[in-house]
Amino acid sequence: MKTTEKDERRGLMQSEEGSVVRSHDFAKGVNHADTENTVIDTVATDTTDRDTDADIETNVAETASSSSTPGNPVLHVEHLSRTYAGADRPAVNDISFTLNHGECLGLVGESGCGKSTLARCLLRIEDADKGSITLGGQDIARLSGRRLRPHRRKIQIVFQNPMAALNPKLKIADSLIDPYEQLGRNAELSHFTYTSKDAYVQKLLEAVELPSDLAGRYPHELSGGQRQRVTIARAIGIEPDVVVLDEPTASLDVISQGAVLQLLTDLRTSLGLSYVFISHDLAAVHRMSQRIIVMREGQIVDRFGADALFAEERHPYTKELISIF
Repeated sequence: MKTTEKDERRGLMQSEEGSVVRSHDFAKGVNHADTENTVIDTVATDTTDRDTDADIETNVAETASSSSTPGNPVLHVEHLSRTYAGADRPAVNDISFTLNHGECLGLVGESGCGKSTLARCLLRIEDADKGSITLGGQDIARLSGRRLRPHRRKIQIVFQNPMAALNPKLKIADSLIDPYEQLGRNAELSHFTYTSKDAYVQKLLEAVELPSDLAGRYPHELSGGQRQRVTIARAIGIEPDVVVLDEPTASLDVISQGAVLQLLTDLRTSLGLSYVFISHDLAAVHRMSQRIIVMREGQIVDRFGADALFAEERHPYTKELISIF
């Protein structure tokens, strides 16, 4: 009997346990991408990712579950709400959570539940109506202009659509250097210290396991998986405290999805990164995260450690999501 992708996702889980934002300008709001209504590109299979495919899914699960979660908060969100004009309910309704250093916090829910609106509020691409966003000890929810700018480096994002996230007119090297030039010049970088443009670019390409000769190419000359690796490199190159992953594999083929998830897990471990991993895909969230939050209609309906996903006390909506896979 033929095994479907849905069957594979189910087996993996059981065995292991309208608004568009476009801006290349990191000074204003990081990447260039649709954050909610992204058109999914049909991409070529990323041969760069094939070599490790045999062990990808097992490795991601083992790394995520075995990583310790230090009790050192890097992001604290309290009572955050956002309502759009004319809407009959808040897109984000009284959301509170804490992200610890070195942790991946999964945020899962169906399309339209408010996940991407929450991401835009965290990045300050949009303003929340009320609530606080404490990043590095500073509430950034009401900061603006010059007062907000120093905090932009501390929280970065990897969007769903890598083709939309990259300026098509810039070579990969220029795209990689842009965040540093906009936000990183005055930062004390430890992993990606800047000595020259070429050296910095090569460090980033090596970190995301891309060949050095891609530096001189344009985005359309790369596969989907390679482009997403470039956007990951852009996000981590200025060493943020928090990386928001907004459906980072949704536009990729199945092979590239697994490889990119493995890369993100490896980077979190080696660089001490902290992730907010946003997805409608509970299987992917379960593989990546130490803790999981479930959203529905703008509200948190369930939260738990990843190893408690199948516990009897799970919310009925969480059980509904499990049944899909």
